[in-house]
Amino acid sequence: MNKEEKKAVIQDMAERLDRAQALFLTDFSGLSVESMTELRSQITEKGHEYVVVKNTLLKRAGKGKPAEILADRLAGPNGLGISYGDPVDLAKLLVEFAKTNNKLEIRGGLLSGKLMDVAGVASLSKLPSREVLLAILLGALNGVPRNLVSVLAAVPRGLLNVLKAIEEQKAGN
Repeated sequence: MNKEEKKAVIQDMAERLDRAQALFLTDFSGLSVESMTELRSQITEKGHEYVVVKNTLLKRAGKGKPAEILADRLAGPNGLGISYGDPVDLAKLLVEFAKTNNKLEIRGGLLSGKLMDVAGVASLSKLPSREVLLAILLGALNGVPRNLVSVLAAVPRGLLNVLKAIEEQKAGN
């Protein structure tokens, strides 16, 4: 690879790192071509990317960016999962793939500028998706006014029940 090609790769990676919501670093050594192709197709279907870049080029592309803190973990062959949308989705996909293919090893990640270890990525993968979390929040927000209306309606209803009981008692006498 000549200097111009390296500059182009660094520029391309820098743009990808700028757009990324989350990054997941993996070791793919020993993974077969078929497995790697399957992983990439699953990731691409979900709107994310999985790239393999030389460590030195990735370090240069990440210089001055939040991804720079991943530089310490760059050793040996690395694959980089890049999430442009919901990071939970990509974390789930990588963790599930690593369970079925023991050659894929998750080394860590980066979410909102914060470094995550392997346990952090696993915890992230156990969260519900963004849509499910929004539905839970909407249900909670919707429940408060509904409960307030029920409580406020109980006061006149109770008064009516008392008046009806008094009416029935007087009608009985």
